[in-house]
Amino acid sequence: MTSPSETVRDLYKSCNIGPDHTNSDYFALIQKLVERRRNEGVVWQKYIDQVYQLVLAEIVSNAGQPRDVVNFGTSGWRGILGKDLFVRSVSSVTTAIIQMYQELDKYQDLAQFLGVASLAEAQVKGCVVGFDNRFGGEILAAAVIEVLVNAGFTVHYAAESTTGVLSAALLELGAAFSINLTPSHNPLQYGGFKYNAADAGPAVSELTDRITANARTLIGEDSIPSVPSFASLVVPSERTDIHPFDSLQCWKSLVRRNVSSHGLDLDGIMQAFAGNHGFCVAIDSVHGASRLHIAPLFEGKGGGRLIHLRANADVTFDGIAPEPSSVNMEQVGKTLRARPEGLKLGAIIDPDGDRIRFTDGMVEISMNQFGAMAYHFLHQIKGKRGMVAKTMATSNLANALAKAFHEEIFEPRVGFKEFKPVIGRALVCFEESDGISVIGHTPEKDAYIGLLLAMDMILTLNINLGEYLLRIETEYGAYYPDRGGLPVSARGEELKVILQGLQKYGPGVSVRVGENDQRIAEVIDIDGRKMIFEDGSWIMIRPSGTEPKVRYYVESRTASGTGNLVQAARAMLQEVGLLEPASL
Repeated sequence: MTSPSETVRDLYKSCNIGPDHTNSDYFALIQKLVERRRNEGVVWQKYIDQVYQLVLAEIVSNAGQPRDVVNFGTSGWRGILGKDLFVRSVSSVTTAIIQMYQELDKYQDLAQFLGVASLAEAQVKGCVVGFDNRFGGEILAAAVIEVLVNAGFTVHYAAESTTGVLSAALLELGAAFSINLTPSHNPLQYGGFKYNAADAGPAVSELTDRITANARTLIGEDSIPSVPSFASLVVPSERTDIHPFDSLQCWKSLVRRNVSSHGLDLDGIMQAFAGNHGFCVAIDSVHGASRLHIAPLFEGKGGGRLIHLRANADVTFDGIAPEPSSVNMEQVGKTLRARPEGLKLGAIIDPDGDRIRFTDGMVEISMNQFGAMAYHFLHQIKGKRGMVAKTMATSNLANALAKAFHEEIFEPRVGFKEFKPVIGRALVCFEESDGISVIGHTPEKDAYIGLLLAMDMILTLNINLGEYLLRIETEYGAYYPDRGGLPVSARGEELKVILQGLQKYGPGVSVRVGENDQRIAEVIDIDGRKMIFEDGSWIMIRPSGTEPKVRYYVESRTASGTGNLVQAARAMLQEVGLLEPASL
């Protein structure tokens, strides 16, 4: 029988693990070891830890350039830990941000996007720094902090936290900007870097384009004076020149302060939950940063009726892609179905807490539906008046509501930063990828505000979310969305050229959908290509802004029609050369 150590030696060879970090595929090895840990037990954990030490060595010693060039997508910069994100590259991007503030006197037009008027103001107000549960978060934060302190910036240190909470902290502390080291929902091998300016929302392209250009120039230089050596790095918890703080308390303060705007009474909702013994809540943190916040968020209320799943630390996420998805929600649904309470709320939250998906144990509710439900709740139940905002790739259920309410709807391209023109006007801003915020809250997507909304709906209406959704669909019509993603090797301009092949699908063109031909009535091309058919169903195809993927989105007006639209979308991708016939 082969011993674990012998197996590990073979796995090292298969993943090209050697003295040179460049060709060593550490994360392929980690994935294989995690699978063995899942099937055979904790005996494999020590080998996983050993490989992560090799990853750490690469993170701190990599003196080269990122494998892929720095690029800020719809929500920051993402790449492989050690290969793309390492001390030198992260320090360079931080320096690129500092250069932008240093250029304020020369380029005063930047002030309207940055929210500060001078370098001195930015230095005094400072930067909020945090990270999610990813491996290496603290060491990369140490590098960011070293660069900021050396450049004279105040640092407000949150340690491990979520994106929405850090955004709230930025507002409550009156800081100039925030840096959050997170790749959101991406798999275990990814690291990420999010930058928000003083408005606490995802940075606009006028800023991220400048950061990208500055960073690429810096990384291409032989030496960068501001990049700290590993020997000079100080663990943030041991520094005396930064300001640690409780980020969740800042979030609570913001929600309480703006209750008159959104009507979500944090303390009242939690107290009502504590007193309603027929209501249980199950939350799956998928080992992410939200695992640190759930207990203090509920402040001990609910007792055994608050069930917290996957609440332990695990940088591998047990090998799964840690995103809100139907597959990942199975444990939440199973847990709720075994509970005796009549009112049930289940939620899954991604690692940095900016995405959330719901279930009542019987009906799964993605943000396509929940965002529209939130709008209905605030507008019709809470009596708020105002528009709704949702991305172009999101279900048209919200459109039907806005039309019935005689309210405006704002539909920009994908990316939460696209909602900036209507922040403070839209009652709800949401996108199909499970992100949401509300009026009076942060301009950043936030799972916790979604959770608070869901609890308030159930407590106010005394029904489960599935029943509430059915009521809305019965009155305003049902919509059946779906989405998917296709990994691609083509990037940048090459991918854009390939996708231009979809231009043949214009108004008047018939497309085979299931057993029928559907005629395209309208095409919207502000974000990829959205093809709307005469019956109101649609297909949208666009390149991902955060991963090497092409994404497709569909929506049918019948439950049976969604699968046919998915097949039609994949057939289009096959025709332009992005999908092999066997993959259909």
